[in-house]
Amino acid sequence: MVKLKYPFPLSALSAGTVLSFYGLYFFNSLDHPLFPGAAVSWAFAAVILWSVFLALGPPFVLTGRSSRHIRILGASFALGLALGAALGLGLPGRPALGLPEEQIGALEGLVLEDPRALSGGNGMAALKLERSWGTGNPKVRSSARGRVTVIFPGGRLEELKEFGRKSRVYLEGNFLPPRSGEGGPGLFRAAAVHIISPAPPLERFRTGLRRNLVSRFSRRDNSSWGSLSLALLLGVRDNLDSTLARSYREAGISHVLALSGMHLAVLSALIALIFKPPLGLRGAAVLGAFFILAYVFLVGSQPSLDRAAIMYLLGAVALIFSLAGNPASLLSLAFLIQILIRPESGTSISFILSYLALWGILRIGSKIAGLFRGKIPRPLLDPLAASSGAFVATSFISAAAFASLRPAGILTGLVIVPLTTLFMILSIGYLAFDLVFPFLARYLGMALSLLYTVLEKLAALSSRAPGIILENPAGAFGFGAGILIFSVFLAVLIFIFAERRRLAVSRIPPLP
Repeated sequence: MVKLKYPFPLSALSAGTVLSFYGLYFFNSLDHPLFPGAAVSWAFAAVILWSVFLALGPPFVLTGRSSRHIRILGASFALGLALGAALGLGLPGRPALGLPEEQIGALEGLVLEDPRALSGGNGMAALKLERSWGTGNPKVRSSARGRVTVIFPGGRLEELKEFGRKSRVYLEGNFLPPRSGEGGPGLFRAAAVHIISPAPPLERFRTGLRRNLVSRFSRRDNSSWGSLSLALLLGVRDNLDSTLARSYREAGISHVLALSGMHLAVLSALIALIFKPPLGLRGAAVLGAFFILAYVFLVGSQPSLDRAAIMYLLGAVALIFSLAGNPASLLSLAFLIQILIRPESGTSISFILSYLALWGILRIGSKIAGLFRGKIPRPLLDPLAASSGAFVATSFISAAAFASLRPAGILTGLVIVPLTTLFMILSIGYLAFDLVFPFLARYLGMALSLLYTVLEKLAALSSRAPGIILENPAGAFGFGAGILIFSVFLAVLIFIFAERRRLAVSRIPPLP
């Protein structure tokens, strides 16, 4: 394993990028009703504080060349500031419609994502604009660019799903610009949907494969548990029981239903289990990398899933070429890669929570585990420390964005998360049996139905645990600021006590 003596300080580079990127984003949201002036103040302070923690987290040995290290850190941080500013200023804004917004009667463009169902029965998708049409007679046509979110009638949802992503559509309706003081690209409410041309061949193959998998989990015998399997394996939540989703949310473990590192960890573990004996560790890593790329292509781009996939690929590269793979460095590098490829994804709440949660697990969770090691059994301590670290790191964003906190999720997740992981593994087994031995899949389906019932009852019971709820959303930002101060204070205490314990242990003389 090759280790660099003076590793490039990715943490300082990513910290500078975080500071300037989100500083600009919140500054530009001063007039946004969801980000009033006070919210910008605490959010900017949060970015500064967590950036400092991120920059100072990795251990740097101060030797005679410490001044050189400091100069490298400073230069990296300055480079990150410039990079974040460039990305923040380049974020896509309002779409260029080519015609006055009030005269828009139709839009034409490419469907950018898999259409999904909304709770009210309508469908939603993102559209890459190519042309706009006026409402007059004759209709005026103009070129357009940018992207808008489209709400379309639920009756056309299945047809759009059949044609899938990258199909070209013509939508009749009206454009709804952002309300006064709001940002965002606006919304197009379609009254009629017309398919102009299907997607390219590779996209049609992907859509056909997705529909085949959805049909296998949507049979009448699978109606009780198939929707959860689709949510955990493909991210399809159209038919997910709203009561189950609400129970997971109120239990503080809704992140389990969003495709992320946990789901990729299950898939990569299965790949290693099957292919490591015949191919070896590196061979299994190469095969796993191809599988992860294919899986992300099949499921579709999602911020938390993309983060996990990038980190897996970086880890595979480090393993193949015998490089040192530090998880914190991989996290920083994954952040830089993802925000360079898709800067707009950095403004989504799932992107922010995904990176903060993993940072909390790596930095705060590891300190908690070290603090209580030997006092709590290891099988219980590791998941408890990881869950606590993620909760502390994400608490201020969750408090401000959702006006609630569910600290009970730290404990309830210790039971529900492993059972949900088992459910996911059995769902993969069901799919394999259904393809090869269909007559055996029925028995595995019975086990899945039983496990689904257990999960349903446990989630409902866990959702009754008390949480911190704000009825007034306007007060959520002050609440988030208070949680931020408390979480930073708690994190500092954890770091101090863990460091003192480490120093105390190092002073114990060795046994003869």
